[in-house]
Amino acid sequence: MSAVREEHPDKIARRAWKERLRASGEAAPSPGMIYVIAAFYRFVAIADPVALRDEFRAAFSEDDLCGTMLIAGEGVNGTMAGSAATMGRLLAMLAEKIGLSREDDVKFSSSEEKPFGRLKFLAKREIIAFRKAAVDPTHAGHYVQPQEWNALIADPEVLLLDTRNRYETEVGTFAGAIDPGIDTFSDFVTYVRENLDPAKHRKVAMFCTGGIRCEKASAFMLQEGFGEVYHLKGGILKYLEDVPQQVSQWQGSCFVFDRREAVGHADFESEPQGGSQ
Repeated sequence: MSAVREEHPDKIARRAWKERLRASGEAAPSPGMIYVIAAFYRFVAIADPVALRDEFRAAFSEDDLCGTMLIAGEGVNGTMAGSAATMGRLLAMLAEKIGLSREDDVKFSSSEEKPFGRLKFLAKREIIAFRKAAVDPTHAGHYVQPQEWNALIADPEVLLLDTRNRYETEVGTFAGAIDPGIDTFSDFVTYVRENLDPAKHRKVAMFCTGGIRCEKASAFMLQEGFGEVYHLKGGILKYLEDVPQQVSQWQGSCFVFDRREAVGHADFESEPQGGSQ
């Protein structure tokens, strides 16, 4: 009797998306078009988020761009998709307006299907909600590049902490990571105050999907008195992009907030080109 081969979670997620697309009757993308997906954020002071939102709406309302960008006084956070040329224009405008770096601040992937149904530019109070504590995200922990991450988390003195929500950690995580079992990011405050001790947990390394949550969480932990706080630069997505699968410490898939639902190393084998800047 032959063994049943387990199907990879990424393929299951893509098939489920296609089935939903057929059921909804939504139009598929143009034949042969590959969507460049860019996930990005930057904490930076923005004097007038509403005015900046209106500039982006005017510049891209009729293009093949989809996804959501949040703009607040503390910075910008978005995951957008479109053609290579459109993404090039978007990243160029972000570089001009807020100093976003394509090399340092953007995680690329791609999709044969349209990953988002709509295009939204939204002005918000925060780009990542952290309601239970006031946090200054400009005073965050130490960045750790993906290439240095394996060495850090191999240190037995380091507490490895997943800052994502429960449904995300169930899909995949790093080997040895602690799952806080939270349902919303704001619950992270309660978890830390009830379960962690700055005197005992002297070194803490944190990670999240794209880097934004763990960066803000690291600023909170420093405020709470934790001495050495590290966070993965660019998050899981950048790790999957930069670290070869053969040496990866990642287990499972990474939940993403688009119609692919989950991605793995195979989605980051080469960087899509988003046009010149």
